[in-house]
Amino acid sequence: MGMSHRLQWLLGNNIAHEGYLRYSMAVMQHPTSERTLVLIKPDGVKRGLVGEVLGRFEARGLKIIAIQMIWPSRDQMDKHYPKENEWIMGLGRNTAKSYEEFKIPSTLMDDYGTEDQLEIGGMVREWLIDFMVSGPIVKIVVEGLHAIRMVRKIIGPTIPAFAEMGSIRGDFSVDSPVLANVQKRAVRNLIHASGNSAEAEYEIKHWFKPDELHSYRRTEEDIMF
Repeated sequence: MGMSHRLQWLLGNNIAHEGYLRYSMAVMQHPTSERTLVLIKPDGVKRGLVGEVLGRFEARGLKIIAIQMIWPSRDQMDKHYPKENEWIMGLGRNTAKSYEEFKIPSTLMDDYGTEDQLEIGGMVREWLIDFMVSGPIVKIVVEGLHAIRMVRKIIGPTIPAFAEMGSIRGDFSVDSPVLANVQKRAVRNLIHASGNSAEAEYEIKHWFKPDELHSYRRTEEDIMF
């Protein structure tokens, strides 16, 4: 093998080896290093449930790697919630669905002045922002094994009426779309949590700087994992 071919071979193998190491490290780190964003909403803060929420995460073996209480601005919340029509349409669909499931006696036209789900979703998005800027929130980054799924399991379904007892919403939230729609406001369901890895990545970057995320070992990690 000539010198130039040998050099190319060595470089190629080194690059491949480095790529494999990066991939292997990512795979090895992934299970217990998954991260998700949690926001304890104004109702959760005002009801004194911050400690309860944190305790449930930590009791499950999840790790709090960033936390701060703030009073968010409207701009911060507007950037937090997606602006894509598909997401807003989803809010409208869920609202329409709640009328059927809860047998709400009024109609969408009565309460919203329209049956267009995109328009209704836009109104609901504004109600969400109104609620989130009405008081302080606690922003948190949670890390751990299947953190995104585990956190949402601990919290329970978005609509408290559908949340099982034992979940945070099932134990502490009593609000429902029936009352929220009449009062033209968001459902007060205590907590927001990222729905998937793409959301988590965006939301963590939106709410925290890299140097605000802390890496450490919990004492029981060697036993649990």
